[in-house]
Amino acid sequence: MIVELGAGNVRDISNRILVMGILNRTPDSFFDNGRFWSFDDFLNQAERHIVEGADVLDVGGVRAGPGPEVTLVEELARTSEAVAVLSDRFEVPIAVDTFRGEVAAAAFEAGASIGNDISGFADPTYLPACVAHEAAVIATHIRLGPRIPDPSPVYGDLLSEIDTFLSTRAAWAERAGIPRNRIIIDAGLDLGKTPSMSASLLRASDQLAGLGYPLLLSASNKRFLGELVDADVHERAQATWAAHALGVGLGCRLLRVHDVLEARRVADLMSVLLESRTGVLP
Repeated sequence: MIVELGAGNVRDISNRILVMGILNRTPDSFFDNGRFWSFDDFLNQAERHIVEGADVLDVGGVRAGPGPEVTLVEELARTSEAVAVLSDRFEVPIAVDTFRGEVAAAAFEAGASIGNDISGFADPTYLPACVAHEAAVIATHIRLGPRIPDPSPVYGDLLSEIDTFLSTRAAWAERAGIPRNRIIIDAGLDLGKTPSMSASLLRASDQLAGLGYPLLLSASNKRFLGELVDADVHERAQATWAAHALGVGLGCRLLRVHDVLEARRVADLMSVLLESRTGVLP
């Protein structure tokens, strides 16, 4: 399978899993809780990700869950300069983690080439911005929307509804003019799902990969893992490795992670094991 991470940036993911290093420009992220809020610390973390084997850097200025309001102006200030500096320093694709089309467009102008949208393209300006800048997109399932509390989600048929949502959003992107190989999908674990729902979706990764788009797994240190193994947020490393291994075995080809080094090791080992078994990854 081929994925294009922005115009001309083509990667063969038949035999390699891509690792996306998370870079939070937020003071209240669920995992680092502002540890990399200072710009120097942020840049040091980016360099660490690169040294440890990140294929992509993912910059976000607003946490996905509920929290204090972040205005458009604030989000632009948090992300645009960060993307510009990263683009100058490192030769890897940069994703902007935003659900606002205007923020995505500014990040593309600054050097980003991937729009990572957890809202499923709710902003009507989002896809046109991606088309105008020849960017790749990540379509993520969410039940209600970013930053909206959803403690008791209900689905009629969980997998069918996520499958339909992602298929529809991918079709929107294609109709907007984004080539199929620039469209990535993500089940949105923990986004409007109970821990058992997220676990079910992880186990069904092979069915979601069967939609024919590169499948991204964003499970790193998430709440559902903590609930399943009774671990606090900074005690979920081993659970994360297990989730990554299972996801890759079932067809996930991009891992969005906090700990790049360990994800890189899991991804590379799984590549070797799967290739030696079949000659090519599934």
